[in-house]
Amino acid sequence: MSFDYEHTVTTTATPADVWALWSDVGSWHRWDPTVEQVAIEGHFGEGAAGTMVLTKGMEAKFVLEIVEPCARYLDKLTIGDVVIRIDHQVKETATGSEVTVRTVVAGPGSDEIAPLITAEATRTLDALVQMAEKKSA
Repeated sequence: MSFDYEHTVTTTATPADVWALWSDVGSWHRWDPTVEQVAIEGHFGEGAAGTMVLTKGMEAKFVLEIVEPCARYLDKLTIGDVVIRIDHQVKETATGSEVTVRTVVAGPGSDEIAPLITAEATRTLDALVQMAEKKSA
């Protein structure tokens, strides 16, 4: 079973301002209400692994599968038999950036789990771009 969700917003922030927040795992909890804490081993690059503490204390191991600075990163989270891939992309536009986050949830019970995982996606992306816009102001 698999579940797929995608959300895109536009912002006046530059791709570099969005990237600065994405690549600073210590700031994730400031713009993502589902994240309490993140620890990563090494630098923000392909193959780097870490642990996220999500709301209600749930822990998820993650690996950065793709990292293209100022453009894209894809992280893979594993919670039991469920695998969650979140693809973050930012593209420059004439007035700032277009930011897209695509979430794919696979594994047993993904249809039930995925709506819980993506429930805050719109709010999370809005908070991210608001913070990025403050950086670019």
